[in-house]
This record gives sequence, C-alpha cells and structure tokens, in this order.
Amino acid sequence: MKLSVRDLDQHYGSAQALRRVSFEIAPGECLAVLGRNGAGKSTLLKCLAGVLPVTRGAIAFDGVDMARAASHRRSRAGLAYVPQGREIFAELTVKENLVAAARPHGAATDEAFEEVYGLFPVLREMAGRRGGALSGGQQQQLALARALVTKPQLLVLDEPTEGVQPSIVQLIETVLTGLKGRLSILLVEQYLDFATAVADRFVVLSRGRLVDQGERAEMSRERLSKFMSV
Repeated sequence: MKLSVRDLDQHYGSAQALRRVSFEIAPGECLAVLGRNGAGKSTLLKCLAGVLPVTRGAIAFDGVDMARAASHRRSRAGLAYVPQGREIFAELTVKENLVAAARPHGAATDEAFEEVYGLFPVLREMAGRRGGALSGGQQQQLALARALVTKPQLLVLDEPTEGVQPSIVQLIETVLTGLKGRLSILLVEQYLDFATAVADRFVVLSRGRLVDQGERAEMSRERLSKFMSV
C-alpha cells in the first residue's frame, strides 16, 4: 500500500499537536518516525489509524482519501495498528485473541494462524493461555500476530520494542525485516539501533513539525541522535 500524508494538522483543544506534516510511504517500504518524547509521534499514528480526528489535511491509502474515515474502514482497507501498550484482550486466550482479530477480515483460517505461529512460535505453545498471563515480550508478539493475521497492507507500530527483552527485540527485528517488500511498515521507535536496522527511510518530528527526513544511507547516527536526546 502507498500511504500519502499531506499537510496534516491535529489539535488537542487549543494546543496544536501536529503542524502541516507531509510524507509518503511506498509499497513495501519501512519508514521510521523519530523524535523526542512529546514530539507528536504517537499522535501521528493515532491520526493515521483513525483513533484521533485530524483538524485538516489528507491521508490517502493508494490514492483514496481516508482522513475522515472511521477506524474500522481504515482497517478493512488494509491498515493494521499496534498501539503502544499492546492492548490485547487479557481475559481471552492467545488463540481467541487471534480469532477475534482475524474474523472481521474473513481471515480466521488455519492457514492464517499457522503463518503467525511460524513467525512467533511461542504463541503456538501458549495458544490456550490467557493473554493477561503472558510475559511482556509474549504479549508484544501476540499484539503483532493479531495485526498480521488480518493480512494488512500497511502495518503501523508504536514502539514495538518497549519493555521487552533483547532476544525478543531481535526476533521482532527479524520478523519486520522479512516482511518488508510484502507490506508497508510505519514505525515509531526510540531504540535507535532497532530503527536503523529495520527502516529504509526516516522522518523526524519536533514539536509536531517534520524537521528532517532522508534515506537510511544519508541519515548518519549523529544526525538522527540529535533529535532523540532529551
């Protein structure tokens, strides 16, 4: 999926959170959004997913403007959003979580479940365990699997490595790297090593504005780090 964002503004009451943000993601590309805490990164993802309304601007999926579309319409158009904090169903089992995510998309098939179990083998072992009984790293794998089982064209991730152990960070890096080319990925991430390993391009937000962008080859670690430090 090609994502185009043009002149996006968003307000929290009288406070402006995003200011004329514009960028594109090509089909099969991974774009990382970087910036300090409070820069507007999570707000941007929520606007793209339809969780927050935009004040003005355009959000287009393959040329179709979705800026005013409900979140379920965006989901059915191919966007899958994994928010910060995971938001799995704690009282449902792993398998029930996957079924609940897949069914509205007509994707609740053994083949679909086997595909995500192949990416995250621990979920097969834990299929009958409640989501709330999983470790933080296992919950993050479940959140990603819930998104992927819908067969998305655009995967939107808000800090997927937050609060998980290094071995799971490496697993998520491997999974996302393998998915590139098959779907588009938009990633907010504070862990710079992870972001530079996965992303093809970067955009940088500061106080709601896009202040820098570029290909991985032209964005040095020093150039990126100056926007990440407090």
